[in-house]
Parts: sequence; C-alpha cells; structure tokens
Amino acid sequence: MTLRVAVQMDPIEDINIAGDSSFALMLTAQERGYEVFEYHVESLTLDADDRLFAECAPVKLQRVVGDHVAKGEMQRLDLGKDIDVILMRQDPPFHMGYITATHLLERIKDETLVVNDPANVRNAPEKVMVLDYRRFMPPTLITRSPDEVKRFMAEHGAVVVKPIHGNGGKAIFRVPDSGDNLTALFEVFNQTWPEPHMVQPFLPEVAEGDKRIVLIDGEVAGAINRIPGEGEFRSNLAMGGSAEATGLTEREQEICDAMGPELKRLGLTFVGIDVIGGKWLTEINVTSPTGIVAIDKFNGTDTAGMIWDAIEARLAG
Repeated sequence: MTLRVAVQMDPIEDINIAGDSSFALMLTAQERGYEVFEYHVESLTLDADDRLFAECAPVKLQRVVGDHVAKGEMQRLDLGKDIDVILMRQDPPFHMGYITATHLLERIKDETLVVNDPANVRNAPEKVMVLDYRRFMPPTLITRSPDEVKRFMAEHGAVVVKPIHGNGGKAIFRVPDSGDNLTALFEVFNQTWPEPHMVQPFLPEVAEGDKRIVLIDGEVAGAINRIPGEGEFRSNLAMGGSAEATGLTEREQEICDAMGPELKRLGLTFVGIDVIGGKWLTEINVTSPTGIVAIDKFNGTDTAGMIWDAIEARLAG
C-alpha cells in the first residue's frame, strides 16, 4: 500500500531521535515507501468552502543525530483530498487550541484516516478517561479544594498531586502525610490551571517502576518498566527515568483485556497505559503516546510496523 502521510507534531528539528516515537513511526513509514509530510497545528486553515488545509513540508529522515531530517519546499495541502493518513502527534497541554484542532480534523473524517480518532482523543484526556476504569485504579480525587485533599489524606496518608491535563511527568508533586505545603501548592495549582487537579495516594511501589504498556487496536504490543532516577519518584523517561525489559502480570493483562475492545471501537489505534506495582492503573495515554522505541530495543519487535499494519487494515476495511 502506498500512502501519503501527514504528521501533526511539534518541530521535528527539536526531537530526540533516540527515543522519539513519532520519529520511529515516520521513519518506518518512509521505509515502507510512503510519502511523509510534517506540519504544525498552527497552520491549520478551514476555508470558506469547508476544506481543511495545512502548510506541510515533505521530509526525508535518517537515524543520524543532528542530521536526522531534510525538508522539502512547503506545500499547501488539502488534508482531506491530498493526504491518506494523519498522525496527530503534537504533545499536550490539552487546552482549547488542542481541542479546536480535534474539531477541525473531525471534519475530514470521511476522507482521511486520523490516528488517533480526533473526536475520541478529545473525549479521552489521559487522566479523565482512566476514571472509567476506577476498579483498577488507586483511590482518586479530582478537586481544586485543599480541604477536600486534607479529608482524603486523613484516610490515605501521603499523596501525589498532578495537573489533570499535564504530560511527561511535569509538575507532579508528592505531599507528605503531614500535609506540609499543601495549601501553598494548591494556591499555585489553582492560579496556574483553571481545571481541577488529580490527587492519589503516594504508592511506594513506584520505586520498583511504572510500567508503560502499549496497545495497538486494543491488543498488547509490548511493555517497558520505567524506574525513577536517583532522588526522584517520577519514573517518566523524560524526567530521567530508565527503562528495563518486562512482561505483564495477570492483573495487568486483565486491565488490558477490559479496555482493549473499547479502545479499538473508539478508533484509538495507538495507546499507552501506565500501571504501578503490577496492579494500579494510573493513566490511559491517547494524545501522543510514547515508549515504542524502548519496547523494541528490549523485545526485538517492530511496534511502529505493527501500528502501520493496523492503520493499513483500517484503510482496507
């Protein structure tokens, strides 16, 4: 199958090709003979005839640090007529600009396959969709009220506070069971973000790792265990965590089996879920999941190829 692929992403010049999942997907697409374009969400234009355009650059990629991309001349492309597949891969924050882009991309859903499905990405932010699976989660509070957190801590002890639309492990704080600085922290959170925040008990098991499990059309493709760096409790690779090979526990497989069919039905082709201690589901990542490079390194797999196989199957179906 020959495809024209446009990737909606952050500037490709700035990525770390050693572990970037978008780069792995684009390089695999190129190796399959697809035409690959990069564009930025800011260039989206819906014209008076209801056609969606973007300023796209054709790219040629190679796995050479510092010289990984060559761009051709910018082209104004009709994303409905000129492109077969769009990968929506820009990083959050999940704000109104991000939401508006999903509305625009949804308008071409009958012409171009968008991965992941933009309407369902919009309806499934990482720390909100996961609430549908509370039976697998640690106790979880969503609030802007420090008084509610104090009540929660009286039962659960030390907690972790997270921006509900954050990403990459940024701005996640641990509050000790004494409650030190809780009120000051919520002053900062409430001034910074208009939405409520996620609060969960601190799980000591995180020292043993936070597992990223990748699902493709609802089926497990692989997993890595992410270990926090020294002096850290956050295990995200972007925060200095390290990765190790791993398999799935029985409980983790149960979690994947429970959500897999629904992920496929919603058009969420590439999903990464996070599980702590072999049993605690904490996030379902659908906006710009990562981890496939590390998974392939340890398992000798081709997860990017499996994702493209799933995309081709959707197009053929």
